[in-house]
Amino acid sequence: MNQSQTSSQGVSPSKAKVQKIAGVKGMNDLLPVDAPAWEFLEKTVISLAKTYGYQNIRTPILERTDVFQRGIGEVTDIVEKEMYSFEDRLNGEQLTLRPEGTAAVVRAVIEQNMLYDGPKRLFYTGPMFRHERPQRGRYRQFHQFGIEALGFAGPDIDAEIILMCQRLWDDLGITGLRLEINSLGNAAERAEHRLALVKYFEGHHEHLDEDSKRRLQSNPLRILDTKNPQMQILVENAPQLGTFLGPESLQHFEVLQSLLKANNVYFKINPRLVRGLDYYNLTVFEWITDQLGSQSTVAGGGRYDPLIEKMGGKSAPACGWAMGMERILELMKEQGLIEKEVPSCDVYWLHTGGQTLIPSLIYAERLRSAGIDVIVHASSDGSASSLKSQMKKADLSGAMYAVIIGEDELRTAEAMVKDLRSSGTQQLVALDGLLDYVIDLMVNHSD
Repeated sequence: MNQSQTSSQGVSPSKAKVQKIAGVKGMNDLLPVDAPAWEFLEKTVISLAKTYGYQNIRTPILERTDVFQRGIGEVTDIVEKEMYSFEDRLNGEQLTLRPEGTAAVVRAVIEQNMLYDGPKRLFYTGPMFRHERPQRGRYRQFHQFGIEALGFAGPDIDAEIILMCQRLWDDLGITGLRLEINSLGNAAERAEHRLALVKYFEGHHEHLDEDSKRRLQSNPLRILDTKNPQMQILVENAPQLGTFLGPESLQHFEVLQSLLKANNVYFKINPRLVRGLDYYNLTVFEWITDQLGSQSTVAGGGRYDPLIEKMGGKSAPACGWAMGMERILELMKEQGLIEKEVPSCDVYWLHTGGQTLIPSLIYAERLRSAGIDVIVHASSDGSASSLKSQMKKADLSGAMYAVIIGEDELRTAEAMVKDLRSSGTQQLVALDGLLDYVIDLMVNHSD
């Protein structure tokens, strides 16, 4: 191509602007400025779980699709509309990015025969995926923390996992959450209720929306979970499951209530609370806020005794709960519980390059080996920066102390240590005694 051809077609290919690649909608980056809040929340929930004797379990992000079809229920919004599913091009297997944690944990418990020596208390945390409209606190990749208590049949464990939630809100300082509870009874009781629901909704068929008409025969209980405001009166007047509960289910629910009251946990019985998953029975509950718009539920769970057998394991009772980490963080921001933190370290190390670089790296490593966080200055273009510009970066770093070594300090085998946060004083310290000096400063600062 000659010069005239190049100029007539505009910019040469070597200088053409490369288009930026954007992230997937609803799957967000976690930036360093937000990391401290995430780390605090993760540390708090993990510590809480261990306080109650729960152990960490980690399952793969990818599972066979039937784990969720069988575990969650095929006639649910998650399975019908929201799962990221695809065919493995190597073997044709149907796979799904996990949309929730319980079914995956139950699959692992069955496969690894974890209940052979008795019940287990487990917790998990990690990313989940649902293809839904992104909105505040609700994203296509989101993170959950969840508790699963497997092999326990009594209402005492139901109370325990609810008390864990209450303690978490107290530990985080979150206020204003409301607890709603309900009982879904057992399979036979739900079957009687189902017949009554079908008969009722068939009598009002013309008032049902398309989703409800589709679910009328397959899963009428899901109609009670509708968010359609035009159907709320119809749903309010539908037969209530509570009227179909037998003595055992009622006793389970009554004991749960007495345990919550004894621990000063306020709750409201919501007879329309059914949750959005098919595996629940007996106890269900949700923690609700008015501060996040339409995303009112921040945590929820209940008992799922049929699930282990439904997924191919030996019948065993189980219950659990999960919370959306993003929603909790949004709520903490709303309540002023998260402050923007500047990046922080213990020491910012300044040097003038050249011969001062090697001892700077050596002594910085010694400080790190002693458990002290150190940032060693590095220029963006590879050239030596002035100590004045380095000091500005030291201030912005949030470091408590600056250690400075220039040519003069190198000749006398010393370093200048400056207090950046309180007194502003500075002291020349022999390099041989620098480690002990900085450790003493850190100890006195923490006191």
